[in-house]
Amino acid sequence: MADQTKKPRTRSGMKIGRVRIGLNVLVQIVLILFLAAMVNSFAFKHYARCDFSRDQKYALSDKTKRFLDTLKGKMRITVFFSLNTPITADVQNLLTEYQYAGKGKIDVEHIDPERNLSRAKELFDKYKVVTDESLLILDYAGRNKTVKASEMADIDQSGMAFGEGPRVTAFKGEQAITSAMIDLVEGKKKTLGYVTGHKEPPLSDNGPISVLKTFIENENIKFQELNLLDLDAIPAEVNAIAIIGPQYDFSDREMKLLRDFWDKQGRILLLLDPAAKTPKLRGFVNELGVKTNDDRLMVFLRTGIQELALTRDVQARFLADSPVTKRLADVRALFFGGTSSLTLEPDRVRTANIRLEPLIEAEKGYFAESDYNTDDQAKLQADAKQSSNVPLMIGAAVEKGGSADQRVQVNSARLVVVSNAGFVQDNAITQDQQGLDFISGSANWLLSREQLIGIAPKISKPLTFNLSEEALRRLRWIVLVLMPLVPAAIGTMVWWQRRV
Repeated sequence: MADQTKKPRTRSGMKIGRVRIGLNVLVQIVLILFLAAMVNSFAFKHYARCDFSRDQKYALSDKTKRFLDTLKGKMRITVFFSLNTPITADVQNLLTEYQYAGKGKIDVEHIDPERNLSRAKELFDKYKVVTDESLLILDYAGRNKTVKASEMADIDQSGMAFGEGPRVTAFKGEQAITSAMIDLVEGKKKTLGYVTGHKEPPLSDNGPISVLKTFIENENIKFQELNLLDLDAIPAEVNAIAIIGPQYDFSDREMKLLRDFWDKQGRILLLLDPAAKTPKLRGFVNELGVKTNDDRLMVFLRTGIQELALTRDVQARFLADSPVTKRLADVRALFFGGTSSLTLEPDRVRTANIRLEPLIEAEKGYFAESDYNTDDQAKLQADAKQSSNVPLMIGAAVEKGGSADQRVQVNSARLVVVSNAGFVQDNAITQDQQGLDFISGSANWLLSREQLIGIAPKISKPLTFNLSEEALRRLRWIVLVLMPLVPAAIGTMVWWQRRV
């Protein structure tokens, strides 16, 4: 077989091969750059922000996001913060979240008044600013409002006497900024009449419901005290009234004012104390299809193998059937103190065009005890076994003349009733915020501000550690004995190994 001789590659053939390889590499580079540009462009327009911090300091609440979605125009925020203000970085990061959630409706301009004096003076003259404190200026539709740094944080300055700087104990920037935004957009504040004269909790700043008062006022709602005995009618400027824990019953004249207000499409928030004797007030609610029962909700909790403890603090969950609690669906809250059950009778009031909706239901295991003053544990346990699986309502919404379709806005009379008045007091509210979110949703539903119903910004609390005497004793052993002992033992082992 003859050997086949290979022809040597010519210079022109080698050149063509190199050109093809070069073109192939060039096409690949162009495609890679194109794909990278497309991925970056897509990521720039479609991305998500997550806050994994312990206290979610910068994550905006559901209520703030829902409010920002309702903005129809641009809101301009001018930041006058010097670099030495303790919360400057916190405010800048928070406003970045507002810009992201606002989807182009929030413009932010940062001005250091110590460096950009001319621009700062120009805007100070425009907005009539007369303070040297760091602040924000919000401008919307020709109206403006200032938010000072002192309103956005609790600052501890007790260490300055020892040469230490101010320390931020709680950052509450979202509460202050969102409240100012609502003020600007809505303009005039809504008025919530607070009924007095029956030993209700006072509205003072240091009173038992001061946290609730501040929380509601941050939503562009102002309280106005109402003593019905001094009035011929509930004032026209009052958009809704709140009756919280009256200890004495209303007079016939007061009940007439209350019924007249209801008949004129009034809005009422009613928190009843089951221990108070208020038959006329309960009769008014009964006329609307909600019967307040003369009982107390209780539950037996197992504290040991054969030990049971009886508690009257009610753990309940919010239901999703009503716009009041839709965004709190299945959230649990504690209702401290006495709580009675409610019986809803929708069939009895349907002909009067009254609709009832359950709002709050006690957890399984609770029972309604009519003989709630007894100390007979055997009787209570027997009653618990008989009725522990019966659903028990403790909160309801009543609407007269409205539409069952939430998309249809029709003027109506509205009422929210809860058979517990203690859950809004400061000693209960500060343990969790679910009760505040419920009251906020109720107030906004009563004021026909459904777009503001949602989970509100969390109340800032300083991180504290409460150690018992036993825990302190263990901590002393760990710090004074165990921690020095560990490196000493390791050093001894290393020394011994080197000797051997």
